[in-house]
Amino acid sequence: MIDIITALSFAILSIALVITFVRLVRGPSLPDRVVALELMASLTVGFIGVHAVSSERFSFLDVAMVLALTAFLAAVGFARYLEKGGLRSDD
Repeated sequence: MIDIITALSFAILSIALVITFVRLVRGPSLPDRVVALELMASLTVGFIGVHAVSSERFSFLDVAMVLALTAFLAAVGFARYLEKGGLRSDD
């Protein structure tokens, strides 16, 4: 049963990653692309988490946590950049 759930989780995460990549490529503005990158990082954290649980190697969760924190800090940095008057293509 756990194998089915793991495969389904990987499939759903893969579909979400493809849709997010399309948004990243097509996204009309820079903030849209940054949000897509943030979502891709979150989906990657999900992939790492599912893999850690399925392989019972929980040391991968440390990697997922570092990736999540790095992605969060990048999003905060970009938000501050836009707040200070950075370039935006939707102006």
